[in-house]
Amino acid sequence: MKTSIFAAGFCIVASLAAAETPVLNVLTYDSFISDWGPGPAVEAAFEAECGCDLRFEGAGDGAALLARVQLEGARSEADVVLGLDTSLTAAAAATGLFAPHDITAAYDLPIAWDDALFVPYDWGWFAFVHDKTKVAVPPTSFTALAASDLKIVIEDPRSSTPGLGLLLWIKAAYGDRAAQIWADLADNIVTVTPGWSEAYGLFLAGEADMVLSYTTSPA
Repeated sequence: MKTSIFAAGFCIVASLAAAETPVLNVLTYDSFISDWGPGPAVEAAFEAECGCDLRFEGAGDGAALLARVQLEGARSEADVVLGLDTSLTAAAAATGLFAPHDITAAYDLPIAWDDALFVPYDWGWFAFVHDKTKVAVPPTSFTALAASDLKIVIEDPRSSTPGLGLLLWIKAAYGDRAAQIWADLADNIVTVTPGWSEAYGLFLAGEADMVLSYTTSPA
C-alpha cells in the first residue's frame, strides 16, 4: 500500500479581510466540509478560539484543489489550502503562491517531514476497502484482483488524490508492466469517479465489491 500525507499550505495571494470580524478563507476538499466530515466541528472550535469568521470552500478532491489554485493564481481568495497530499505538494510549491510557515512540531509520521511551505495534519495508507460479509478472502495483489470477478470503483487521477495515488502505486509496484496491469483490471472497474465521495458513496450503495480509499475510511 502507498502512503498519503495530507498537508495545508498558506497562500500569499490573499490576506485577511479588513473587517470588524477577520475572515479566514480555506479552500479544501468536499468531503472535509460535508455534514459527516470534520469541517463543521473544526469551524466551530476554531472560531471559538480565534474570534474570526472561518469560511470553507469545497473544490472537489485533492488534485482538483491544485488545479483550482493553478487556474486562479494570484486572483485566488484562499488564505489556506487544506488537503494537498505529498504527490501534489511539489507542483503546488512550483506555483510560487505559498508562503513559508514557522510551525515546528514533533510529527508522528511514517516518514521524516521537513517542508518549509506545507504542514501535515493527517496521513493514511491507500487501500481497497471491502465488505467482509461479501468478500471473505480479498485479493492481496493487483494481479490477483485482475484475475478475480470482483467489481471495483476507483477515482480519476486528474481530479482525485486517491486516483493519482493508485496510478503512482501501480507504477511503483510493477514498473514497465503497469500498462498491462491496467489492461487486466479494465473488466473489474465499474466506473471512475471524479472524487472520493462519489466512489465511496457507490460502494456503500452496493454498486461495487471494493472501493479505492484509505485504511482509515469508515466502514
